[in-house]
Amino acid sequence: MYVVTSPLTVNLLRGQLRYMAAAGFDVTVVSAPGPELDGASEHDHVSTVAVAMERELSLSADWRAFRALRRLMKQQQPHITNVSTTKAGLLGGLAAWSAGVPVRVYVLRGIRYETASGVRRRLMKCAEQLACNVATRALCVSESVRRRLEIHGLLTPEKSAVLASGSSNGVDADRFAPTGDRVARAKRLRHELNIPEEAPVVGYVGRFTRDKGLPELLEAHERLKKVVTDVRLLVVGGNEVGDPLPAATRAQLKTDKTIVCTGFVDDAAPYYHVMDVLALPTHREGFPNTVLEAYAAGKPVVATRATGAIDAVMQEGTGLLVPVGDVGELAAALESLLKSPITRKDMGEAGRRWVLRDFRPVRIWRELEKEYRRLLEERGLPLPAREPVTTGFLDSSFVESTKVEAKR
Repeated sequence: MYVVTSPLTVNLLRGQLRYMAAAGFDVTVVSAPGPELDGASEHDHVSTVAVAMERELSLSADWRAFRALRRLMKQQQPHITNVSTTKAGLLGGLAAWSAGVPVRVYVLRGIRYETASGVRRRLMKCAEQLACNVATRALCVSESVRRRLEIHGLLTPEKSAVLASGSSNGVDADRFAPTGDRVARAKRLRHELNIPEEAPVVGYVGRFTRDKGLPELLEAHERLKKVVTDVRLLVVGGNEVGDPLPAATRAQLKTDKTIVCTGFVDDAAPYYHVMDVLALPTHREGFPNTVLEAYAAGKPVVATRATGAIDAVMQEGTGLLVPVGDVGELAAALESLLKSPITRKDMGEAGRRWVLRDFRPVRIWRELEKEYRRLLEERGLPLPAREPVTTGFLDSSFVESTKVEAKR
């Protein structure tokens, strides 16, 4: 039984659910109601259950959600629960513990309290500690997340692990590949977005929040406009209730003619091919999917040395890393790449090779399946009968990448 807070997070499990079902597991997915949850039933061929959960703190709503989750787990009696995101990690983890679920996996996709302060930080850290305590196994999506939680005393090396090379679900590199059709689509998108054909473009994909570093990115863009002719900032995403942007940042997004805001889009893949470089000036991450998507599209990345982000960039190999919150260094790094097309090309190609080698989704799914089976076997629980999982999961590029890996 997978438990996540928001139905949007179900998208981060795309393919994994179907893979586990094909590997012999009886899979149920639980989240707050939404079309993404309904889609998992249709596309991944798994059972789904809607349980109302709120991302922000709400004692009454959280109590109701906990009771509903515990009741569901007592009814279904899963051998394994996989809980992730902070709220589902706590409520789902506690429900699984109290319902007697034998294998309780907590997937840590980031450290939400890391950018909080005061009482809010203490409460969030206590909640994270409790979620870690009731789990039998903690899987972190990056080594820096794991190290940080160990330093903070929330995890031990024996209880935690990072599967494969990290990331929660890898990336479908073929979906972002720089094919002729996608490059042509990018040219049409430039025209639709009123971006001049030869204008250099810095891109951003993600939530509009302070902890993603958007205020610093807009300040860096102001500096870039003075040194890079006709530069544009392409911002793909939308506002979020939690951690809202400062009023000045919101105003600049609306009024600056050199900033192009798309709002939420169903598919971000074509937009990467409009960009010359992806910027992620984040304050905290788990393992950023947008970076893997940019690499898959053959684009370099400028990111911060924040938890999670630092694992996703090979410094001067696939991109550049700058200090968190340093507008000057951010602007300088973006300027250096915008003015060096050869470096951009080399870094983008290196990023794509890295994705193809280490971040194919099926590589992560296989490691997770092994972990599930190991945990079940340790407890003397029955193992699902496994048929070879090939069709729809092992494409030729993955087979080639595993051959390379085997030679290393």
